[in-house]
Amino acid sequence: MSLKAIVVDDEQLAREELCYMLEQTGQVEVIAQAGNGLEAVGIVERLTPDVLFLDVQMPGLDGFEVAHRLIQSGASPNIVFVTAFDRHAIDAFEVNAVDYLLKPVEAARLDKAIERARLRVAPAREAPLDGQIERIVQLMADRQSKRERVAVKVGERFLLVQAEEIIYASLTDDSINIVTSQLAGTSNFRTLDELQARLDPGIFWRVHRSHLVNINKVKEIVPWFSRNYILRMKDAKATEIPVSRAQTKRLREYLRL
Repeated sequence: MSLKAIVVDDEQLAREELCYMLEQTGQVEVIAQAGNGLEAVGIVERLTPDVLFLDVQMPGLDGFEVAHRLIQSGASPNIVFVTAFDRHAIDAFEVNAVDYLLKPVEAARLDKAIERARLRVAPAREAPLDGQIERIVQLMADRQSKRERVAVKVGERFLLVQAEEIIYASLTDDSINIVTSQLAGTSNFRTLDELQARLDPGIFWRVHRSHLVNINKVKEIVPWFSRNYILRMKDAKATEIPVSRAQTKRLREYLRL
């Protein structure tokens, strides 16, 4: 019997991608979607799904605040957190989550999360607490240790920014420019290759030889000539970044374009 699921993510592309992957498994029926935390609470309380696939980083109520509200209301379903950052794993454990998926979600890893949710739904077969600890510890061990903060030179000062705040980095006139939602400056890394090596490869894509982008900070994908694309980013200028022919295929496969 299919699990009834609700998918919550403020990023429409990410939400649609996960819904597609869930439906492809043949084991999950997505009965509703939500684009923010408040909407999610109301939908879950009304539809009582078997499992909730819940993004962590959202404006307003984040994923953990949604989980706590549902727990307090007594309407808490089995929750699978979905996020780009593994530092939230212990928080996921504290609200007794079924599982914890890292973006971009891999099909094999999603299958495991679905099976764990199915075990929770089955009577008297709830996963033991020590098993959850073991899974989370293994998850943390499996992830490569990546630098969480990057120094950005703005004027005469170096400011430290969280890696996930970087929207994109570009090579311009032998200088690496880094842009976040709050600032723009330069990096002391000599090449984009050096900077990329310090960042999570699942999040930061080298879409062009001169551009490294945070795939979670793409606002819009614009079709271009010869079936290529331009990425419109989430910075204040809505910067447009070209996607190379080689990376276009990867982008199509990832987003099912």
